[in-house]
Amino acid sequence: MRLSEVCEFLDEYLEIWKYQDVSNNGLQVEGNREVEKIAFAVDACMESFRAARMNGADVLIVHHGMIWGGIDYVRGIVKKRIEYLLKNGISLYAAHLPLDAHREVGNNATILRRVGAEPEEEFGEYKGVKIGYSAEMSSPVSVTAIADKLGPAKILPFGREKVRRVAAVSGKGSFAINEAIEKGIELLITGEPEHEAYHLAKEGGINVIFLGHYESEKFGVESLMKVVAEKLGLETVFIDIPTNL
Repeated sequence: MRLSEVCEFLDEYLEIWKYQDVSNNGLQVEGNREVEKIAFAVDACMESFRAARMNGADVLIVHHGMIWGGIDYVRGIVKKRIEYLLKNGISLYAAHLPLDAHREVGNNATILRRVGAEPEEEFGEYKGVKIGYSAEMSSPVSVTAIADKLGPAKILPFGREKVRRVAAVSGKGSFAINEAIEKGIELLITGEPEHEAYHLAKEGGINVIFLGHYESEKFGVESLMKVVAEKLGLETVFIDIPTNL
């Protein structure tokens, strides 16, 4: 399959034009024209580039791309990364906010489905766009039981022991705590722990689950990988490079 066909599918499916993002979403580095295998990872870095090459991938699709607003200089680490991709014919495609917000394969929709809730209202306004979702459990569930379905987590247990109204904003989503309190959300699931979140959550009487930035944003990449394999009929591989952050 041609690279242009792969990018056309991704651009349309993820609706990348809808988002004002610091990330340059879409094809960031153009490699070989023909694509047989696609690798998926959370981060664009030399480790994921090398793993893509070792796995024989022609394209690497990531959540955190390499180009954020533009490239000031092609030197140092930037030079090495671009040089490696071009030398090995590997294309780099990034989907940042589009993969947070997508209702089918997005990080936040997938997180909610993982804990047994169907994404309902858009939630978590970031730069004028809602990138998360809120939902309601069919019956009250303990916060610890929900956390167990998502993997190792840090919990701020400042709300009810059992909850029904939950919301998810992956990555650095503590900015949504005030919105969650205002909307009567009983549990916010996010990624990166931030110091200021502690007192906000405590004073607001809300539970917060922190999965870690990386772990909270594997969900969308893995979900998108399944869709690409099914829709495009191409071989895929997930490259797991946890940062423990």
